[in-house]
Amino acid sequence: MARTSHPPRLRPIPSIIFASRWLQLPLYLGLIVAQGVYVYHFLIEVWHLVSHAASFDEAKIMLVVLGLIDVVMISNLLIMVIVGGYETFVSRLGIDNHPDEPEWLDHVNAGVLKVKLSMALIGISSIHLLKTFIDAEQRSQHTIMWQVIIHVAFLFSAIAMAWVDRMTSHPAVPHGAEMPPGSAPADH
Repeated sequence: MARTSHPPRLRPIPSIIFASRWLQLPLYLGLIVAQGVYVYHFLIEVWHLVSHAASFDEAKIMLVVLGLIDVVMISNLLIMVIVGGYETFVSRLGIDNHPDEPEWLDHVNAGVLKVKLSMALIGISSIHLLKTFIDAEQRSQHTIMWQVIIHVAFLFSAIAMAWVDRMTSHPAVPHGAEMPPGSAPADH
């Protein structure tokens, strides 16, 4: 007779605490609704671009296209948060070996997710900054200065998060110590 293994039984309080992760489900479903709103906004902007293509000058076309790229990047950010956050904090998606499984999903954790999100925020900030520079005559120097400062702050925070993630996931091996089999030496 084959013996099946059952997951260990938790006491009531730990069971409630562990089950509380499902309270995040409505949050992720709400982000899916927000994704739908972005798709709707994107389609309206594409229609606006196509219907006014003959009357827009090059700068206006570039601003609309940058706006479309901005929507796509925010949508990508939403997907990373929805899929990666659900997989990391709620439950496994169970899509192993699915041909459309994102490459990054098989090694996602809270640290990787934070770095990916910070990189996406830098991309979004870059698009906003580029839109500001294209339309600089409509902006005050004060606004431009603060957008650059905020962008640089995003850059530094992303570098710091990536550095901390690297230090915690790839600790340096002390000089003269043996490395575990199959591990690569730390970059210096």
